[in-house]
Amino acid sequence: MIANASSIIKIIAYQILITLVISVIFTLTLDEVSGKFAFLGGLVAIIPNAYLGIRLMRSFKLEAKKFINSFYASESIKLFMTVILFFLVYKMPDIKLLPLLTCYVSALSVFWFALLMR
Repeated sequence: MIANASSIIKIIAYQILITLVISVIFTLTLDEVSGKFAFLGGLVAIIPNAYLGIRLMRSFKLEAKKFINSFYASESIKLFMTVILFFLVYKMPDIKLLPLLTCYVSALSVFWFALLMR
């Protein structure tokens, strides 16, 4: 579990940074469309995680049982948002899966590195 609000903000900021860097790399090495799909992949990771982070920051003051219930509800909504965002991206024409999934996984990997850095 993340200890405080500043940790949540740092993780979201690093996810944004990773998304921007990878999107620029794909744009410069392949093409603009690849960069766009890389950016969209990052957004698919960032938006639901930002939602969960905001919900967690609001529920830090709750008693334990209410916090756990809020966490489970927020995590369920986060997963639903991820599915909906992927669905919307997959409906786009001429999708580029490699940039999309590369940036998505890279943005999610920020959590793993955050745990290692603790």
